[in-house]
Amino acid sequence: MVRIDAFVRIMRPVNCVIVGFAVIVGAALTGRDLSTASWFLFLQSFLVGFFLAAGSMVINDIADKEIDTINEPARPIPSGAVTVKQAQTFAGLLAVAGFVLALLTNWQCLVIAVFSWLVFGAYSLWGKRSGFFGNLLVSVCVVVPFVYGGFAFGKGLVTSSAVFIALAFLANTGREIIKGVVDVDGDKRKGIRTVAARFGVHFAVVAATVFYVSAVVLSVLPWILGLMSFWFLPFVLITDVGLIGSSAWLLLDSSRENARRIKNMALIWFVIGLVAFLAGTVR
Repeated sequence: MVRIDAFVRIMRPVNCVIVGFAVIVGAALTGRDLSTASWFLFLQSFLVGFFLAAGSMVINDIADKEIDTINEPARPIPSGAVTVKQAQTFAGLLAVAGFVLALLTNWQCLVIAVFSWLVFGAYSLWGKRSGFFGNLLVSVCVVVPFVYGGFAFGKGLVTSSAVFIALAFLANTGREIIKGVVDVDGDKRKGIRTVAARFGVHFAVVAATVFYVSAVVLSVLPWILGLMSFWFLPFVLITDVGLIGSSAWLLLDSSRENARRIKNMALIWFVIGLVAFLAGTVR
């Protein structure tokens, strides 16, 4: 019997919604008056991000099926709720849906969508085992939606987009390093060379903190350069305080349980950061 809830869980819908929202933020950052865009373009762009993110989440679980039997046995594949063949078919359908919608937007969007898929494929096949380089590949995939949003709405890449892309890249790399702390036991057994597995949990926590703090420092640049309005400040301050507080908490308690807690909290700070840049476009 097919369990619909298992297919929903394997997509990680919260992450997918964030990626879809990131596409819209990417469009807003270009400075275009989005009130002139059609509602269908908004929906289409959001769904491209959602479907491709969902497909990548499924592929990630397929690649991690052995590791997850140790680290996350309750996930759909190791628990038997979804078979590998079912997951492969599901990932393929999600990818096709994303590519078709991207093509219907314009050819540049299709190129960006295919590029992001290839990068994540490289990560799943061999980048994951490389550790830190794999973290960087994931961060590339995370920032692609902002680039996509600019091209979907006809403005391409602008300065404000580039600053946010750099900020998001740094913050997500920190989160990926923390994920290595959560999965350190299974990664060591399977030879996954994460920062935590190679250099120890304490080193990984310090490295993640460096990336978080770097993102916080960079976050003031849009305001200094006059790229964002006043409404950027209150939201970005919440994000900055959240990232610094999370880093301090993790330095004080580097346990697997707390690392998992901090990893999940980071999504909240990232969403508020997205809102900050979206609010900053309001003049």
